[in-house]
Formats: sequence, structure tokens, C-alpha cells
Amino acid sequence: MEPRPEILETPEPPTLSTTYPIPAQVYDEMLVAPGVLRPHWEKFIQGVTAMGGQELLRRWEHARRTIRENGVTYNVYGDPRGMNRPWELDTIPLLIPEAEWRRLEEGLIQRARLLNLIGSDLYGRQTLLSEGHLPPALVLANPAFLRPCHGTPVPGGTFLHHLAIDLARAPDGQWWVLSDRTQAPSGSGYALENRVVLSGTFPELFRNCQVQRLATFFRAFRDTLLNAARPKAGNPRIVILTPGPFNETYFEHSYLARYLGFTLAQGTDLTVRGNRVFLKTLEGLQPVDVILRRLDDGFCDPVELRGDSFLGVAGLVEAVRAGSVVVANPLGSGLVETASIMPFMHGLCTRFLGEPLRLPSVATWWCGQSEARQYVVDHLSQIIIKPAFPSMDMKPVIGWKLTGDQRNQLVARIEQRPYAFIGQEQVALSTAPVWVNHQLQPRSIVLRAYLVASGDSYLVMPGGLTRVSVGPDTSGVSMQQGGGSKDTWVLSSVPVDKFSLLEPPDQPVELKRSTNDLPSRVADNVFWLGRYAERAEDAARLLRAILIRLTGEARASGKTELALLAQVYCCLRPSYLSSADLAKGDLGGQLEKELLLSIFDETRPGSLRETMQQIDRVAAGVRDRLSTDTLRILNQLSVPNRPSGYLPSGDVRSLLNAIITTLAAFRGIEMENITRGPGWRFLNIGRRLERSAHLTQLLRSLLVSYSPDRTPLLEMLLEVADSWMTYRSRYFTTLQPAAVLDLLMADESNPRSLAFQLADLGEQFVCLPQLKPQAALDREQQLVAEALSRIRQADINALCLAEADHFRPALAKLLDAIASMLPMVSNAIAHGYFSLAQTSRQLASLQSGPTS
Repeated sequence: MEPRPEILETPEPPTLSTTYPIPAQVYDEMLVAPGVLRPHWEKFIQGVTAMGGQELLRRWEHARRTIRENGVTYNVYGDPRGMNRPWELDTIPLLIPEAEWRRLEEGLIQRARLLNLIGSDLYGRQTLLSEGHLPPALVLANPAFLRPCHGTPVPGGTFLHHLAIDLARAPDGQWWVLSDRTQAPSGSGYALENRVVLSGTFPELFRNCQVQRLATFFRAFRDTLLNAARPKAGNPRIVILTPGPFNETYFEHSYLARYLGFTLAQGTDLTVRGNRVFLKTLEGLQPVDVILRRLDDGFCDPVELRGDSFLGVAGLVEAVRAGSVVVANPLGSGLVETASIMPFMHGLCTRFLGEPLRLPSVATWWCGQSEARQYVVDHLSQIIIKPAFPSMDMKPVIGWKLTGDQRNQLVARIEQRPYAFIGQEQVALSTAPVWVNHQLQPRSIVLRAYLVASGDSYLVMPGGLTRVSVGPDTSGVSMQQGGGSKDTWVLSSVPVDKFSLLEPPDQPVELKRSTNDLPSRVADNVFWLGRYAERAEDAARLLRAILIRLTGEARASGKTELALLAQVYCCLRPSYLSSADLAKGDLGGQLEKELLLSIFDETRPGSLRETMQQIDRVAAGVRDRLSTDTLRILNQLSVPNRPSGYLPSGDVRSLLNAIITTLAAFRGIEMENITRGPGWRFLNIGRRLERSAHLTQLLRSLLVSYSPDRTPLLEMLLEVADSWMTYRSRYFTTLQPAAVLDLLMADESNPRSLAFQLADLGEQFVCLPQLKPQAALDREQQLVAEALSRIRQADINALCLAEADHFRPALAKLLDAIASMLPMVSNAIAHGYFSLAQTSRQLASLQSGPTS
């Protein structure tokens, strides 16, 4: 949708419908004629008008902020705003009256039943082909017809467990089907999120308009999948198979997993053993009964389908054939979403259901039939040419925009491979009001309706996902091209059912205190989420301490003071300022330049911005495991592009302060709100290892060769380690290396000390799931225990004894031993628990730059 400028003041129109223009020769959803509302819009428009422009603007901003905080995204490849583009939701819903929806619902259910029967037949007895109801070329030439899946069982006669149907309204008000989505239909999760946001934006209007609710649809969705499980599965395991965080609709995958209570899994999380699908968890292999896939057919099995796929599960087709797992929708269901079937739908409806088709398709001609091909060629200037099969790499061709040569070339292509093309009528889409620049403007819309199998029929979601064109002169609707969305309100004449998907309070449940379904990949991601979060905070604190002294009121000016700041900067991992740079003439300018690069340069490994991107990446992989509050906090973590020109140091300090505060909030949620299960333990272990490495590096760099003329180093060390106030309360302002070392290395009551990290690591190791009869990390636990014991037994004053050159060999030996032990522990955890994940960071060294 069009960008909406930030305007603080707006005129308050007398009514929102009076200045709304009606496009010529199209059906408008809100107005019958200029200024004349359709009856079912009156209550809503009156309520919105009564709010006034300022209040509507405030609520619109609230809705946008909610979407941002909830991390609702639609990934658009090549978008200059980045892949994680915020979801576009218009404030004004699409309203559909009850009587009209009831008629539309009947047509949708009939179409779903028909498509289910067609799919079952084509992958079963194929009577439609043998009796001549469908041409063989239409099916057998379609790449979506998966021959390895022919003859697979259809449990309960349900071929399509769920599907979506795209609808458009013609100028006469008639609804037409634009396309059927039967492979892995997307958007129902976005429709649910739209409803959550908009019902919170207009709660009184939502209540007064008596909008039908969506929860009953999702209850039926969940029940359908549960009932699809093997009869002997008393407590079936259902997973949602996702391509991963880089998929355009990944937000929806994780959102539905959280809402329905299913496990979100990537292909690497699953394996087939003995024709049975298993989920790879920390507790071992767990059987899977139902897979709700959000992955296209061909990518689901690299053995029997697409050999170049890294997204699927090897052996899945064989497991389906064995009947040990149900895939919804079944592999090969993309066959019946081809538009080339549309010309045959009337006849097929009579053949299967014995009744006429209630919901017509947009006029379509399959060029595989001679008469239809001739019509397409003769009327090329009036129709759109599309591929007969969606998998073909071809964009629609608008016939009336072709030149003479282009027309001839297209006709030649059609004549050469007629079965591969269809002609389709261009539908003048209806328009609906959107809130743009603080007024209502018409935009073209397409409604995507959703259905789920229920018994021997289908249940329709009361509403759906309304998609909106990007501009007033754009007739097509595409989310990839920047289109927006609307909530869809189906009105009711009676009070609506307030059913919630949550179990009723009197429903008995099986009590549980642990979960065993944490996949190895998820454990890997939460481990690195802890490490990256700690790495970002450590870097932000260090950079802030240097910036204060480099640009503040008491800024360093002499070469000696600047050299001390450079020494602290070199504690960054990795550091891009070598010891040779310390002798440069303009050390202050070089150091300031390095600070800004270490914050803003996303191409520099270890920069704050690059680390934030890593946090966002690993958090995306586990977002179905994180609470809403946790996601809101993580969504606030970002480093903007560095503005061109002069950048005030105060702005940089404010940015660093905001990052540190947000990371502290995440740490607080982690410690106080997350159940102490395996996920939390790996998150905490990652944080403890990262903090241990950072502390070891700081102590090694700043105290081993400390001399009395470098007292400012002690102050910065305490500040970076967030222990300055604790030190002052004990020793006032007297800065001594022994006291600093005791507080930061040996004091187990200080949560920032090295001893505290090692002690906590030892406790976490004991509680990790045991994958072998004997503890897999015995040796590493011994290393941690040994390092902690050495710290506990150390004489701090003896460690601080310096030789003539101020070098402290005993301290260096102890810190070097700990520094060499930490990567061993990290790698052992990766080998023991993350090796099942396809891409593991198990060889990443704690002493190197960020690796993932």
C-alpha cells in the first residue's frame, strides 16, 4: 500500500463517505452511489465518523505499532526496506452482510467438495481420465502431477484437509473464483493476526457490528488434523513443516504453530526410519503422526521428488505410502489448483455432485482444446494469456498490450505447445475504502476465503484475508508487489459465539512439567541467541565507555590517555585496531572512526549492527518458542543506517543506551519469565560462555600488564563489567587491581564475575538431557569444575604480584587456561546436542569473531 506520511493534525470530515470517489464501471463495496452507503456499512461508518479524525489517526497509529511490536512481517525478496517488511494492514475492514455471506459460503463448500473428489480420483482410480471427463494432457503433462504419489492412501476420503479460494466481485456484484489454492494455502494466520489487531483497534465497533469470530474455524482446523492421525495414536504429534525463516510467510508459520499448539519444524528437524517419520529432539527421536506442510510439493522429498531440495525430508513419500504419516495437504495436491481445470468445473460438478456449480470461475479457455485455442487466438486483444500449469516460468501476458510482432510470436508459442497455455478474462475488481492520507480512497480488492475439512463436508472461515492493490491505478493485487491487506468482517444479525480456542476451565488435562520436543536445531538457535545477545551487550557497554571518554566533557586529549582508550577498544572481538595503530599521530580521529564502524558497519563481522542482524536471524528460527513479550523486546533491537554527514556523539550514546536497556529487558524476561526447560538452559549456557569469554579477554588485556599509571583502565573495566557501583560500595573510590580482580574474577556473589559464570555453567550441565548412558559432557564438566576450583583456591594478592615490567605471570597463566577451555566446552555442547542440525556452529571459537 502507499506510504502514509506522519501528520499530527488532520481535519475532521463531517462524514467519511461524502468525499469518497466511486471509480467508474466497477462495484464499490461501501457505496451504492456517491454519498449513499450500503445498508450494512452504516453502523460502522457512523461509529468511525463519531470518533473524529484525530481519534481515528490515534487508533491507526496504535494498530501500526501493534503490528511492529508483534513482529508481523511479510518477506519480500529484493525489497529496499529489507526482507522483514512489516505487514501492511489497513484500518478499515471489508464488511460483508450475513445473507450474502451465507450464499457465498454454500458455493465455497460445494467447490471444496468438488476439488476434493477431483484430487482423490486423479491420484486414485482416474475415472475422470478413462471416461473422458478430463483430457489426459491436462493432467499427465502437468508437472504438479507427482507420479510417485499415485495410489497413495486417502485416509477417511479426505484428500484436501484445507484449501483457499481467491474471489473477486464483478461490476454486477457477482462473486467469481479467480483461483484455487490446494497445495499449501497461505494467509489464514495473517487473517487471524489482522482480526486480533483490528478488534483491539475498534473494540466497540467490533462488538456493535456483531462480527462473526474466527476461533471456531481454527478449532475445526485443529480437530481435523488430530482426527487425521493414525487411529492408534492416542496423543498424536503434529508438526508444521516450514521452509524456514527466509520464506516470505514464515511469520505465519510460527504464528499458527503457537496458536494451534503444534511443533514448528524444518526439514532438517525430521527424519525417516523404517518408513516412519520422526522428530529429532534432545530426548531422542519422537514419532510424527501428521505433517501440516507449508512447503511446495516437489521440495518435500529429495529422494523421490526434487533431488536438489534441501528443505524436505528424505523418504517422506515412502512413509506416506506406508500409511504411517498423514501429510496435509497430501503430496501432489498442487495438481488441482491449476486454472486449466476451470473450464471443466461445471461438467465435473454435475458428474460428481449431481448439481450445477453455484460459484462460477472467471471465464477461462484451455488451449489444449482446439475450439478454445482458436477462440484465444481470435480474441487475443481482449484476454490475458497465462501458463496452464503454475510451475511454468512465465508471467501473464496482457493481450491488448502486445505489438504485432509480439502477438505473432505468442501465437506461435501457443500453437507449438497448446496444452501449456490458457486464456482468461480480465475481471474489473471491486473496490473498497482504505485509509490513506487521512481520508478514504478506493482500492481494488481480492478476497481469499479459507476452508477446512469437517466430517464429510467443509467449514468456511467467517471472513478471510482481503488483499488490497498498491495504488488507485493498479488493477492487480499482489503482496509481493507491495499490496496491503484488510480484516474481513462477516456481520451477524444475532449475538455471535464467543468461543475461544483455549480449553474450557472444567476440561481435565494431563499435567506436565517438562517437554521433550525441543529439536536439535532449536537448541542450537537458542544457544546462539544467548551468545549473540550477550555479545551485543558487552560490545555496547565497551563502546559506550570509550565514547564517553573520547567525546565527553572530560574527554581524553593526551596521547597516553588515547592509547589507554585504544587498549580498551582492542578488547573487542574481533578488533580492527592493531597495536601498530597506537603509534599513529591522529589516534583520536582513528579511534572515533573505528567506533562508528564498530557500531554501524553491517559488513564488518562483530559490529553492533551485524550482531543485531544475527540476533534477529536466530530469533526468527525459534519465534514459535518465544513469548509475545520476548518477541516485542527483540523486535526493538536494531541499529539504523549511519546517517550521512556529521553524527553528534550524543545521538550515538543515546543509541548505545537504548540497546543496553533493551538487552537488559530481554535478560530480565529470560531470568524471570522463561520456564527452566532445556530451551532456557541452552540460552543461559550460551550467555554464560559468552560472558566468560568477554571477561577473560578484558582481564587478560587490562590487568596482566597493568601499571599504576594506568588507573583509568580499572575504572573502565568496572564500568564495562557493570560492577562499578558494587566496587564503590565496598572500596569507595580507591582503585586497586587486587580488589578489582577479586570482584570480577573470584566473587561468586557478583553475577558479572567469572566465577559466577563457571559455577552456573556447572549447574546447567547437570540438568541437560542425557543422550547417552553416561554423561556426554563429563570431560568438559571436569574442565569447568577445575577452572572454578583454581579460581576459588587462588590467592588474589599473589596473582597481582608483578615482575619488573609489570607483567603478572600467574594471572596470565590462569586466564590463558580458562580461555583455552571455553571453546572446548562450546564445541562439546555443539557435538553432543546440535549435531543433528544441518547447519551447526559447533566449530565456532569463542576467541574468534562472530561465526554462524
